[in-house]
Amino acid sequence: MAETIIPKATAKRLPLYYRYLTFLANSGTTKVSSTELSEAVKVDSATIRRDFSYFGALGKRGYGYDVQSLITFFKKILNQDRLTNVALVGVGNLGHALLNYNFRQANNIRISAGFDVNPDIAGTIQSSVPIYPMTELVKQLKEQQIEIVILTVPTDAAQAITDELVKAGIKGIMNFTPLRISVPNYVRVQNVDLATELQTLIYFLEHYGPTLQETDEQ
Repeated sequence: MAETIIPKATAKRLPLYYRYLTFLANSGTTKVSSTELSEAVKVDSATIRRDFSYFGALGKRGYGYDVQSLITFFKKILNQDRLTNVALVGVGNLGHALLNYNFRQANNIRISAGFDVNPDIAGTIQSSVPIYPMTELVKQLKEQQIEIVILTVPTDAAQAITDELVKAGIKGIMNFTPLRISVPNYVRVQNVDLATELQTLIYFLEHYGPTLQETDEQ
């Protein structure tokens, strides 16, 4: 099947749809309408129908969507049918929280290696994940063929470590540091700034109230 190019806003919603559809299947539901799905995921039904339309005829008019068929389809689109190993670089407070979580609700994603400069942590097993010293970063990433990294290091070390990640062949970085790291154009970065997100929420609450909904393509 040829690759389907879809808007980024749609791509961000696909895991949300998949998660809820899996919940429906586990509860014994066999079909769902766009209206029912809308009420559950808080995305308007017209947007859901448009999102699904990028992939062809996923449902039938007057019937709705077959839950298991959608799960099978999105599982393939989201690579849920194979395990993706990721590395955690920086095992501080946030890093430990991510290790404890370790994507237990997503059986296709697993933190399989951690890295830290702290000699009390390096060489140990934390939440069933081996922690390596930073000196082994490039070597272990290459040997374990890990292409995605979660970055939770101090800001002043972020760029230098990112440069090492690029040397190791990393293709994607989830960046939890406030620094906007520089990478080659073949590396994708997803910035997650918890402080900024919270400040944005506070601003919206103060200026727009609790019922503000983002526009479709934000």
